[in-house]
Amino acid sequence: MKATLSAALVLGVCGFARAEDKADPVGTWKCEYAIGDMKRTAELTIKKDGDKLVGTMSWPDQKDEKLKGVKLKDGTLTFSAVRKFMDIRIPLDFKLPIEKDAFRGKAAAEVGGTKQEFDIEGKREKK
Repeated sequence: MKATLSAALVLGVCGFARAEDKADPVGTWKCEYAIGDMKRTAELTIKKDGDKLVGTMSWPDQKDEKLKGVKLKDGTLTFSAVRKFMDIRIPLDFKLPIEKDAFRGKAAAEVGGTKQEFDIEGKREKK
């Protein structure tokens, strides 16, 4: 009886620890990335809308671009956005593994029919 109770207690505690480790993407993230030698910045905002995730991405010259297909699976946030530069529309796909208040991931831009991948990292702003 004691062994069964001990096993149940251990499994219960491990279950709580696993629930606490679950990545939480909600918040405002300051992002940095480089394309060639040029360093760039962006701001990512993720919110909950019921049981769905929604958000926007802003760059210095483009504000509040709505994200599409925002999903969190196995601690990795994925979504797409469109970067507008003059008359050019550049589709972007993001894959960001979240660890506490930071991420290091990849983004891919489709330019001229060719996908180019680059590293992106971010830190969640403190409330």
